[in-house]
Amino acid sequence: MRFQCESCGLRLASFHFKEKGLINPKLRSICDICLERGLSAEDYANDVIATFAQALLYGYRGKAGTGEHNFIVKGQKQRKSYEAFMQDFDSNEVASGQIDRSELNQAIIKSEDGKLDFIPQGGTEFSKNLAGLGLKVNFQLNEVDYINRERIRAKYKYICQYCGRPGRSVDHKDPVSLSHNNDLDNLILSCSECNRIKSDMPYDLFVKLNKQVEDLNKKLVRYDASLRTLKEEFEHRRRYLAGQVHLKGVVNDPELNAIRKENKRLQDAIDSLESDYDAIRHLRENHFTTGWKLALVAKKDDIV
Repeated sequence: MRFQCESCGLRLASFHFKEKGLINPKLRSICDICLERGLSAEDYANDVIATFAQALLYGYRGKAGTGEHNFIVKGQKQRKSYEAFMQDFDSNEVASGQIDRSELNQAIIKSEDGKLDFIPQGGTEFSKNLAGLGLKVNFQLNEVDYINRERIRAKYKYICQYCGRPGRSVDHKDPVSLSHNNDLDNLILSCSECNRIKSDMPYDLFVKLNKQVEDLNKKLVRYDASLRTLKEEFEHRRRYLAGQVHLKGVVNDPELNAIRKENKRLQDAIDSLESDYDAIRHLRENHFTTGWKLALVAKKDDIV
């Protein structure tokens, strides 16, 4: 849900217009950026937000009626640039965990007022837009050195502690983007797939969801082991065939053709097994994705 601020004209996520009330939450006619300018919501009319507030039984801070649309950010192109940047910031936990919202708002205000000769640009890396606004964020929070990584791999014998397949990825139990914790007791070993799926998901939730698919994990281990064995056998047969072709000095030979047919049957079996394996992997990944989305929705206490 996005609202348009009646002061600056930016369309921002609804939480930029929301404030807690003594009884019910309130929606303001202007965003938190403009509020930090020292502007008063009561001086601006925003019919859309007023209508939403009434429908949701929220309070409303603002004038009645329709606004004059004399926006601080005049051009639509500039407004879209600021909106895209704010959307990037709102969804980036690494940045929002290091930059105070007030500091961000002050930087945006300076940019809007021309006191800072920089406007965030669409298509530009988020980190460069931050730097242009004078905001510093350390995106390299994963500071586990090589020796500690090898310690973790040796400790868990190169086995993913989530699914049981071979793994080499050193994973942070509590996401480093949130905890900044590179201590050994916050590290665990995973396969690249589990590391990617877990991403910034809380460790306790990931473990809970993982326990619900223990049978799938066991199947994945068996499939993975079987595929590794069969692929090694196929590679051995492929090299043997190449050697026989070299020794015989011919390509089309009854004995060689028989070997090729056997190799083709083995490859077909591998492809079939791999297809079943991928289906289980995707099913498992969807389980985590759905569980994470449900958890995020459950944390929201209302629709705005």
